[in-house]
Amino acid sequence: MRKRDEKPRPAPHIAAKIITVGAFSLLLIPLLAVVIYSFFAPVSAAGGLVWRPSLMWYERLFQDQLLGQTLILSLQVAAMTSVLATLLGVTGAMALERAQFPGRRFLASLTVVPLVMPELVMGLASVIWFAFLGVRLGVHTIVMAHVTFALSYVVITVRARLADFDTSLEEAAADLGATPGQVFRTVTLPLIAPAIVAGAMMAFTLSFDDFLISFFTAGAGSDTLPMRLYSMIRFGLNREIYALSSLLIFVTAIGMGVSYKLRVGRKI
Repeated sequence: MRKRDEKPRPAPHIAAKIITVGAFSLLLIPLLAVVIYSFFAPVSAAGGLVWRPSLMWYERLFQDQLLGQTLILSLQVAAMTSVLATLLGVTGAMALERAQFPGRRFLASLTVVPLVMPELVMGLASVIWFAFLGVRLGVHTIVMAHVTFALSYVVITVRARLADFDTSLEEAAADLGATPGQVFRTVTLPLIAPAIVAGAMMAFTLSFDDFLISFFTAGAGSDTLPMRLYSMIRFGLNREIYALSSLLIFVTAIGMGVSYKLRVGRKI
């Protein structure tokens, strides 16, 4: 229901509508083309090859063991990144939003840096830091680098929920004799759970899709799926890449859609 003092928004100009449709078309039409191409395969006919609907490229994709190994590795890296970034992000958001300590504003400002920093710089900085510490590159360095930039998304998402949190609920639970741990488990955690899940899913998606940071921090034998796709594209496109890209588009869209629903549904 519209509030009485809220004025209705003016209708957008026709030029704004055209520009918006054009911008989204430039973004979505290539994705749609990839999905469509993945469902067509050449079939011999009297006049030559004819492209007909087929699932052949998906069948070949699932038979490719190397792609399957890189897919499993990417899922493992994304899962570990999501768990670690969520644990650190929730505790960091609670500290930044609820505690008072020297350097709090400075640390809060640092959480925004990975959001605006180019991934190329993040990747170079990560590999230089690992080399300085003498850490051998591998899956563990990919996870640590991914946690570095995914952590910011979790912190910002959870802090946004905590900023609108009604602390009187926690105070009421404490007045009824609940310990700080019980207050967190029974009151705070359930109310901020949608923000935590949204941040975790965002961290998973960002880690799974990342290429640049993985490229700089991966060691021998630890290529992720985006890296494998890049190496395949260098020698020419094939329809297996279209099929895999279509699956990634669907998975990413579902993950981001669920994350958005959780954020909007609870106004976080």
